Amino acid sequence: MLGVREYTRVTEIKGPLLIVEGVSRVAYDEIVEVELPTGEKRRGRVLEVNRNIAVVQVFEGTTGITTTGTKVRFLGKPLEIPVSEDMLGRVFNGLGEPIDGGPPVEAEERRDVNGAPLNPAERDYPEDFIQTGVSAIDGMNTLVRGQKLPIFSGSGLPHNVLAAQIARQATVRGEAEEFAVVFAAIGIKYDDYLFFRKFFEETGALNKVAMFVNLADEPAMIRLITPRAALTLAEYLAYERDMHVLVILTDMTNYAEALREISAAREEVPGRQGYPGYLYSDLASIYERAGRVKGKKGSITQMPILTMPNDDITHPIPDLTGYITEGQIVLSRDLHNRGIYPPINVLMSLSRLMKEGIGPGKTREDHAAVSNQLYAAYSRGVELRSLAAVVGEESLSKVDRLYLKFADEFERRFLSQGTRENRSIEETLDLAWEVLSILPEEELTNIKEELIRKYHPKYRMQAQAGAQQA
Repeated sequence: MLGVREYTRVTEIKGPLLIVEGVSRVAYDEIVEVELPTGEKRRGRVLEVNRNIAVVQVFEGTTGITTTGTKVRFLGKPLEIPVSEDMLGRVFNGLGEPIDGGPPVEAEERRDVNGAPLNPAERDYPEDFIQTGVSAIDGMNTLVRGQKLPIFSGSGLPHNVLAAQIARQATVRGEAEEFAVVFAAIGIKYDDYLFFRKFFEETGALNKVAMFVNLADEPAMIRLITPRAALTLAEYLAYERDMHVLVILTDMTNYAEALREISAAREEVPGRQGYPGYLYSDLASIYERAGRVKGKKGSITQMPILTMPNDDITHPIPDLTGYITEGQIVLSRDLHNRGIYPPINVLMSLSRLMKEGIGPGKTREDHAAVSNQLYAAYSRGVELRSLAAVVGEESLSKVDRLYLKFADEFERRFLSQGTRENRSIEETLDLAWEVLSILPEEELTNIKEELIRKYHPKYRMQAQAGAQQA
């Protein structure tokens, strides 16, 4: 603790930044109190220190601040928020302050929001299945406890609805430990905030959700704090209260845009498409705060959501996110336009840790084989659609026409489900077998014969008929 130091030499104001000269013993990320000549007080933090000059980010913006008569107090500590189990069921702003009309949080302790990525040597390997109730995720892009699995979306696609549904339905199967959701909404519109809050209240999920909300009309600075404040609470719940925590961050594109805005105000040399060169490491400082820790019962699973500008998956934000995280769920505008929800493009989606979280004792013995067969069959069906558009469906073979039928049924019955439809993994796998039964048995080349005879609808019906006769 450096103690409180006050300075009045504000020499320049650039966007959300104050340049203060003549300072000493100032630390990076130190919290600052800015007092205007009118007596109004605002908060900020130290962004950069160069000898006796400090660059200060002002959370509430610099409108109305002048270079004369302004006092800047350096408080000698980083930004901290109170953390408590009682924060579940509450709504906070991006700085961790209640905005739901409830009482202040009775802090069990206060923690620095900046945190730190998990030490790789202390990580436990993610291997436990999380059931989201969404077939396209549970069946083909399985979420594993401690994983970072982002959702890549586009403007106008229902990523908010999907995020809310996952937050409400996510469960850890076969575990007695409590499960919680920390939901960080970054730079969202007010009607989106109302949607999330109403959805959680109506479905009864709010009591297990802590919401951190940063609205689009709030300063960009707070956008950079919001995910870190949410993760600070998640770390406390996971590693001190032994909870399994799902952290949903939406929308990380808004976060990156705020980072670019601050970088431009600092006149830094821009990187790809104007984003700062440290965008990768900055995103990693957020994403890498997820995982399991050796010797700890709790875990943090992360689902960042980002909207790809112009639906471009090669844009710097999704591109760098893909390098840091363990896969991605990609939403399709074509599926959305055809009325399919959730419009998950399974052929472009991937969960790199899926194989660790499925199989006997976790989901079911046929899970991996069924998933592989769905991928192979749907991929062929999509290719045949393009071919049929050129040569006509009547020119295709009988088996090829069955693949076309499979692709339609796969989208209509397996991918598509209601916004409040919560399917168990058994229901998902049984549904997968039903759509696969459209194809001849000899086409199910990714599934062993014994699994076909055990789970194929034809043989199950025969077994049930035999049992009834007996």
